Amino acid sequence: MRAIVLAILLLSVAQVPAGAEKPAATAEAISFGTDDWPWWRGPGRNGIASADQSPPLTWSETENVLWKVPVPGRGHGSATVIGDQVFLAVADPKRDLQSVLCFDRHTGERIWEAIAHKGNLETKGNKKASQASSTVAYDSQRLFINFLNNGAIFTTAIDMAGEQLWQTRISDYVVHQGYGSSPAPYEHLVIVGADNKGESGGAIAGLDRASGDIVWKHLRPAKPNYSSPIILNVAGKDQLFLTGCDKVTSLDPLTGKTNWEIEGATTECVTSTVTDGVHIFTSGGYPKNHMAAVVADGSGTVTWENTVRAYVPSMLCSDGYLYATLDGGFATCLESATGKELWKSRLGGTFSSSPVLVGDRIYATNEEGTTFVFKASPDAFEDLARNRLGESVFATPTICGSRIYTRVTHQVDERRQEFLYCLGSRGTARGPVRADARE
Repeated sequence: MRAIVLAILLLSVAQVPAGAEKPAATAEAISFGTDDWPWWRGPGRNGIASADQSPPLTWSETENVLWKVPVPGRGHGSATVIGDQVFLAVADPKRDLQSVLCFDRHTGERIWEAIAHKGNLETKGNKKASQASSTVAYDSQRLFINFLNNGAIFTTAIDMAGEQLWQTRISDYVVHQGYGSSPAPYEHLVIVGADNKGESGGAIAGLDRASGDIVWKHLRPAKPNYSSPIILNVAGKDQLFLTGCDKVTSLDPLTGKTNWEIEGATTECVTSTVTDGVHIFTSGGYPKNHMAAVVADGSGTVTWENTVRAYVPSMLCSDGYLYATLDGGFATCLESATGKELWKSRLGGTFSSSPVLVGDRIYATNEEGTTFVFKASPDAFEDLARNRLGESVFATPTICGSRIYTRVTHQVDERRQEFLYCLGSRGTARGPVRADARE
């Protein structure tokens, strides 16, 4: 499998804030295969999957199901797919634990479970929230996962055999709606966000991937917010972006120092920002509906702004156009440079899951379990397919290697049961196909 290298060896000396621990002089490069999905929103951190694949256009409980496996407890994190393995974060109140599960990519058979926390699961928060809403991240040697546990945010590193390597406490956390920020590996670091309304405020931190030591830590306002840290290359350099807490913030991902920061966005954001190479796009939903294009060169220029409610599902940006599935059940396309609405179409239902772009197709799943497949085109909305699976979906699908990995809830014998599905045509299956793997 052809490797994609995302990071190179570091310079021998890196600039760090006063009082911060010095990072290691070098770090292994982060690499993964072309058929892999290493972290939240995929290889480019933007919801865009490889166009060189053929995931199914249609499916059901009996059509194009390569395997499905029951998942204990509840979670909203997406599947992470690496090599022959699939990883998923879970919170199981029956066993009173939070863990990472590993499945065989070809059969769905469970390989191992790594327990990150036993006891102290949080019960407060929005009824839609889960205690496993973060997506596992991979750095070529390790897995990383964030959990809210016992009033604080912790990041845990796990090796590929399921053994815990380290666990680091990031900050106290006061629950408002819940927690779902995902870890973001970058060069020798893994970056973790913990915005919250506690008296001491939130924080974002860069941890050494190998040791878990905090290399830098940047304090944040004491306001509730839920977005994941996203690193994008804009204006000629890699920038770490945070939206929410009434600010749009760019940090140096290696040092945590502020590149620039402006007032804007809104207080509570869930979406992960995207870019067209010039702007980054912020969106939020409380206390105001908000979408805006911010020039990411430090000038503070806001090119356009509107009151569209794109609160929970993250957006897509491709070829100068911005595509969004709005919480209230609409799909829309805007010109990224001007904010001009080119089309808007009603899909139906309520959306929490984020859309994924594959070639010229957008896959978007609503909370009721219907996935809408439509054309990524500025000309008009073109409905390609609608597929219903299960009764409830909050997790964003993972699409790689011509397969769709989706976390779905069914009612089984009048009880709630989550399943992880692997969807694909029979011709794409590598190894035996199992329709219903056992726990």
